[in-house]
Amino acid sequence: VQLVESGGGLVHTGGSLRLSCAASGFTFGNYAMTWYRQAPGKGRELVAVISNTGDSTNYADSVKGRFTISRDNAKNTVYLQMNSLKPEDTAVYYCNAHLIWGPYWGQGTQVTVSS
Repeated sequence: VQLVESGGGLVHTGGSLRLSCAASGFTFGNYAMTWYRQAPGKGRELVAVISNTGDSTNYADSVKGRFTISRDNAKNTVYLQMNSLKPEDTAVYYCNAHLIWGPYWGQGTQVTVSS
């Protein structure tokens, strides 16, 4: 199983980024996918989750209306579109797949929002 995040970077307040997570080693379309983030000195926080078909999504209150999670099962990829970014969104963002035999994490991608 491999999850590889990309798309992080440095943006100003109000800017946008699109994160991607390319998955391999399991039947991607069978599993919900989740984005988490971890800010310096804080615990890991759930950001958004999408069902295996993409029909259902849920978001942390802190990102509702600004972030959108989506997936392309033909490409084995899940995305996180982040708009209206704030300094408090600064964190390492991780992709997660909770498979039958356990959870898997990507290496993370850094998002830094400057004020």
